[in-house]
Amino acid sequence: MAAEKPTTFGTATPNWISVILSWPPTWFLARLALASAYLLGGVVKLFDFPGAVAEQAHFGLQPAALWAVVVIIVEIAGALLLILGRFVWLAAGMLGALTAVATLVANNFWALQGHERFMATNSFFEHLGLIAGLAMAAMIADRRASRDAT
Repeated sequence: MAAEKPTTFGTATPNWISVILSWPPTWFLARLALASAYLLGGVVKLFDFPGAVAEQAHFGLQPAALWAVVVIIVEIAGALLLILGRFVWLAAGMLGALTAVATLVANNFWALQGHERFMATNSFFEHLGLIAGLAMAAMIADRRASRDAT
């Protein structure tokens, strides 16, 4: 039986987990899952442009039509780059920046009270986790590229 791989913290990754993590479709499926909300959001906004403009106006972003176009382009282009595994650093940066702006605009929990504050706080930190996931995808892609180059 193969030895378990040591990790940074001195524990070991079970072999069966290593097999799953190193299986090429796992990397693709993880990118697909991470990008799916962005791709769906961009496509929905594209086919309901008046709704996309209304969403931007609702959050006070003006000119709303310009913001809607930017969001659609970033969501679709960033998601496709991430899914295809091309320029993952750029895709993660685009989607992460969009998510950060949207989170600050839409989840201003510091200005709310009661249940609204609770819900906005949860959403804020969920989106922060999503940004971290995008950063991790870029880090993994960079390591894979470095490994493949040697």
